[in-house]
Amino acid sequence: MAVPTMTPQQRAKALEKAAEAHGALLAAVKSGTTSVAEVFGRSGEELVKKTRVVQVLRAVPGYGPARVAALMAVSGVAEKRRVGGLAKRQRERLLQAHTRLIAEDQPGVGLIHPDGARQGGPCLTKPS
Repeated sequence: MAVPTMTPQQRAKALEKAAEAHGALLAAVKSGTTSVAEVFGRSGEELVKKTRVVQVLRAVPGYGPARVAALMAVSGVAEKRRVGGLAKRQRERLLQAHTRLIAEDQPGVGLIHPDGARQGGPCLTKPS
């Protein structure tokens, strides 16, 4: 299928529309109306496929760069990975780590060190 030829104005309008849709997705995660699991479940949608996992996680209230980096490292997911490129196991590990953090409701708690000890801060090793 050939890509349609667009005028610069049409291209700008399409990019603006895509940016608005992307912003709406992240705003829904930030407001709590859409969960990370729901976003991952919609990974077949073109917009969601192209969204970086880091962007989705950073939209979660209370998740800053350090916590997101820890979740990504614990789950074995590269920081450049997009939602559409996640393997099933990566998606499951991310959701498990995210769920543990929510259940504990404390920053950094819930990430388990390989020796089984809970860490007070983000743990950058994978759970065993």
